[in-house]
Amino acid sequence: MGGVTAGSAGVRATARIGARPDGRGGTALPTLEGEGPLALRRTRASGSEARVMLVGAMSGPLGGDHFTVMAEVAEGARLHVGSAAATIALPGQAKGEARYDVRLTVGEGGELCWLPEQLISAGSSELSVTTRVDLAAGARLTFREEQVLGRVGEEPGRLTSRLTVMLDGQPLLDQELSCGPGAPGGWDGPAVLAGHRALGQLLVVRPEYVSRPVEPRLLGDSAVLTPLAGPGALVTAVATDALRLRRTLDEALRLLG
Repeated sequence: MGGVTAGSAGVRATARIGARPDGRGGTALPTLEGEGPLALRRTRASGSEARVMLVGAMSGPLGGDHFTVMAEVAEGARLHVGSAAATIALPGQAKGEARYDVRLTVGEGGELCWLPEQLISAGSSELSVTTRVDLAAGARLTFREEQVLGRVGEEPGRLTSRLTVMLDGQPLLDQELSCGPGAPGGWDGPAVLAGHRALGQLLVVRPEYVSRPVEPRLLGDSAVLTPLAGPGALVTAVATDALRLRRTLDEALRLLG
């Protein structure tokens, strides 16, 4: 582990998680390394599933920071990753935007549940989030992403989020959204957020969806379930606040099983 670095350009920190079958029907964590603001804690396992909590040891990311979280789930392993609290993007003394990169890999027959708390884009902050998920054939994934634009009573910062999911080397989902000051026009219009300040998505990948795809449907008046080509299902939702958004995505997760 190289250690956290800090300077005029901001903090650089990386967290790494590696999950492998332990040979006894469970999942071992031979790699569990966190730096600086990216602390990792193993929590009580659930059956064959290992569980890890990402604990923010410092505020941020601040302007100029660059955080990276990497998780690799080997063939046949099962991993659940959550976070202890919301991540808050804040303006910092360093110039320029902050970056938060997430790199997830799941082997054949492996399963990853990626269910962190919300990301809050505070006023005057600038953050670019890039998530890439590489799934082998037969991998299983539950991926939740929630973003809140501004704290109570404040305008949001600038937030750009890119999610790319590859399945067996082929694209399953690739999308980008920019919100806040300086974002392309229309982000807050009726065709995108329509004045809502919380947005999120839930991506579920199951091999059985190939033969039994989910049916498209509306989930209330602000969320939709869409089948993806192959073994994927995507729920996208907007809400007036984080609590309503979480309720919608939790209900969608129960629906998808």
